[in-house]
Amino acid sequence: MLERQGAVMNTFWLKMAGLGAVIVGLIILVNVFWQPEEKPEQPPKTFYDQAKEDRQRFLAEPEAVDSREEKPVSETTPQVSKQSQAAQNKTVAERVQPAKEPVELYFKELSEIDEIEAERLLNVAVPGRSIGRLPMTGFKLMVDTCRQIIQRWPDSWYAYRAKELLADMPPRFQKRYRVTEEEVSLSRFAKPRPGTKPFIIKD
Repeated sequence: MLERQGAVMNTFWLKMAGLGAVIVGLIILVNVFWQPEEKPEQPPKTFYDQAKEDRQRFLAEPEAVDSREEKPVSETTPQVSKQSQAAQNKTVAERVQPAKEPVELYFKELSEIDEIEAERLLNVAVPGRSIGRLPMTGFKLMVDTCRQIIQRWPDSWYAYRAKELLADMPPRFQKRYRVTEEEVSLSRFAKPRPGTKPFIIKD
């Protein structure tokens, strides 16, 4: 009787072991033959890659529109239909990231001395953006420099880039440095103003 019970127990454990082996085998087969398609991971961008992208994006100068195509701008009434002006204002005001297609905007040209100084300050602000993205740093250098550009040359291409830099900051940093809507608004550049000329921005 004991021998029969022992044989039954041995058979039970053999069945359990066999079942376990089958389950393990199925798991291995599933893992070998069924693998989800993995997208190749792009290596993370280094600081130098991001700094290079920042320079290309924010230091690319605009192209002047051919002077033969320019229309004189009245001191009182711009020569632009209200409908197209509203469309341009909306397009530029809403964008925070640079446009994919060329955009015609209006800037005042600076004197040679102002151009040199504004370019120098923008060349401080752009690396300030790259440095600000590093851990345990901030965007103070960039924000202070951008505000200086906007205050000194509000209608220039440099002010436009400075506003883009401020608008492109993460929201928590915009809050920390009390960046206002006016400081990031690009709508003023969408319409001609006295003393401005049209330029093409290719971002």
